[in-house]
Amino acid sequence: MPVLTLRAARIPVVALTAGALLTGCAGMGGGSSGDKTIRVLMVNNPQMADLQKLTKKYFTKETGITVKFTMMPENEVRDKISQDFANQARQYDVATISNFEVPFYAKNGWLMPLDGYAAKDKAFDQKDVLPSMRQSLTAEDGKLYAEPFYGESSFLMYRKDVLAEKHLKMPERPTWQQVADIASKVDGARKGMNGVCLRGLPGWGELMAPLTTVVNTFGGTWFTKDWKAQLDSPEFTKATKFYVDLVRKHGEAGAAQSGFAECLNNLTQGKSAMWYDATSAAGSLEAAKSPVKGKIGYVQAPVEKTDSSGWLYTWAWGVQKATRHPDNAWKFISWASSKKYEDLVGKNFGYANVPAGKRSSTYSNPDYRDTAGSFSEETRKAILSAKPRDPGVQPRPTIGIQFVDIPEFADLGTKVAQEISAAIAGKQSVESALKKSQQLAEKVGEEYR
Repeated sequence: MPVLTLRAARIPVVALTAGALLTGCAGMGGGSSGDKTIRVLMVNNPQMADLQKLTKKYFTKETGITVKFTMMPENEVRDKISQDFANQARQYDVATISNFEVPFYAKNGWLMPLDGYAAKDKAFDQKDVLPSMRQSLTAEDGKLYAEPFYGESSFLMYRKDVLAEKHLKMPERPTWQQVADIASKVDGARKGMNGVCLRGLPGWGELMAPLTTVVNTFGGTWFTKDWKAQLDSPEFTKATKFYVDLVRKHGEAGAAQSGFAECLNNLTQGKSAMWYDATSAAGSLEAAKSPVKGKIGYVQAPVEKTDSSGWLYTWAWGVQKATRHPDNAWKFISWASSKKYEDLVGKNFGYANVPAGKRSSTYSNPDYRDTAGSFSEETRKAILSAKPRDPGVQPRPTIGIQFVDIPEFADLGTKVAQEISAAIAGKQSVESALKKSQQLAEKVGEEYR
């Protein structure tokens, strides 16, 4: 995930025209004229590319609603969405947003609540959406503001054959210390193979995503409930030193520049024996042409002081409050996030490409289980056990597992990641990195106290 430029998100939107306000309140009975075109702005991920291919053939044919898509890389699309939704410019009716944006987008009045539509649309089956996903897309006012297209958590992936050769057994729910012990024993098990791969690439959505889950389960937090920064606390320090030491001793070469893509490549090419990262990686590892297909085991995210520690992330559909086409926007969302759509993807592109991670029914679908059987249950358990409002051992000031859900975290998290990445590279100590990071976090905390 890239850096966001959303500091302006804390400023209430007041530049709406009267017409925009009236349209935004249209709600269940909304819609304007006979124009049956909606505009959708979305990230250019493979799942969205599949959606674009299927929409005209199925959705438009059934409903008569034309969908005009705009696809952009993640960093560009986030900026474009924030600009259009903040100004309520109506250039787009629907956009892909994540559970990171939902709380402050909703607070600033940029999104249309979807509760009424979800309640009336029985075929959509809102109760089938996984509880943790529903919670992560619900704002403090108790209203639902987005529907998930696909979701993920995090878990530990490991080479079953390598551990077996070393007569090692992976616990079903390992602790981080157990992972470190195994990493030391499988390091060098094969030529060029390291014990573990962990992200070290700077970025709030790169290094800080897995590291923050480690901090949570070690008893740390970014901020106390009353917004006091805690980055130099004993718990945050212990977790960070553990992570940095583990990747420096038994991790991949060039760890300070390794992110999701690099670790995926390392595990696929036999350069790493273990990897802690997103559940979405499993589809690539088990793809038909993957050299490690069938060789990977999957277990829940390692813990220390908490029962679970996996993160939670979803690309979801949000509707601009000022849209002139709320009814048609919902019809598109209810189709794109439906059980029916998942089957369309499975039949057209294979069930490995299903946008999973959002519905209970996905994991009981025999066609999906046949394709994703090696990791589907662990993915389901990881998402169900994620606790976006209670991820650690103490109260938090806002929702979020692998992030602090405020606009400033995009910038803060990336700056902190740069300091810790420098520690991974051996350019400074963890203590020095966290001392600088604490000062950055204190400035942000002061704005909220």
